[in-house]
Amino acid sequence: MTSHVRVSRRGLLKIGAGVAATAVLAAEPAAAAEGRFQLTAPSTSLIWKKALYDETVLQSIAFDNRNGHIYTLQVKNGAGSGAAGHLCLSKLSLTGTVLGHMYLMGFGHGVQFGVEPSGTSAYLWTETDAVSDGTSSRGTRLARFKFVNGQTLTTSSPALTKYKPIAEADNTTCAIDPSTNRLVMRYWDGSRFRYALYSLEDLKAGSAQPLSDIAQPSGLGTFQGYAAYGNFVYILTGTAYSDANPAPGNTYVTCLDLRTGEQVQRARSVAGKSLDYREPEGMAIQLVSGAPRLCLGLASGVAGARKASIFYKTELI
Repeated sequence: MTSHVRVSRRGLLKIGAGVAATAVLAAEPAAAAEGRFQLTAPSTSLIWKKALYDETVLQSIAFDNRNGHIYTLQVKNGAGSGAAGHLCLSKLSLTGTVLGHMYLMGFGHGVQFGVEPSGTSAYLWTETDAVSDGTSSRGTRLARFKFVNGQTLTTSSPALTKYKPIAEADNTTCAIDPSTNRLVMRYWDGSRFRYALYSLEDLKAGSAQPLSDIAQPSGLGTFQGYAAYGNFVYILTGTAYSDANPAPGNTYVTCLDLRTGEQVQRARSVAGKSLDYREPEGMAIQLVSGAPRLCLGLASGVAGARKASIFYKTELI
């Protein structure tokens, strides 16, 4: 019997208008990791053309660094799943073997999510309470739930704890920095996308004061995911190969300083450039014996038989 966490109001806290300023700083729960990734450094393959539980395009990736697992999100198989916000969550080994799955009904598009290890299992942090535009869906709150193989969750499932730390926020997703145990929430404030940084433990306890809140620069391209390490957030943009976007493609990674919002580096990624289709999808931080890797996901293959690949960088500056 798996115990469930009941839906709670404690995370539904409103923050004053001051959050909308450029950067709001508070006492940090832990020292941020030193350095940032060198985005021009070469990339190394972690997994190559692996099938996920469903056959749709990979949307995002995250790691359980304690237990040695990869998690992925994708739109669930079946017509209408994108508009309805139905997702498939896959659990993989570090070599890409599928170990389990969950279905998340009405949660959103799966643009980015986080993993919180717990003993030999893990809790997932995803978007939820999706709103559809008729073609695709985007979440309006965050949800935390335990991974239970084979389980299907709806937005009213008692297994969920929901959070909306910024009451007016829309189009919300998150990522977790495993080096600091902090959560970054990307959200739409009505005019632009922003990144709010929280202590994960404080957020769970109902204290939703952000450590910082910065704006995403305009003109980066088609957004595809993000990851946070220390004082920096890394943003993935680009589209699949096409006649208008031939190899090596238009995939870029942009680094922002979470303390100031400054763009400190931007570089094209040619990781996996030999893949067919090759759409950039999701970022995450993997820790290997304490050493960080900046990982990005790539979708390949034909419709109905999509595959997932992951590449990583290790060089810090």
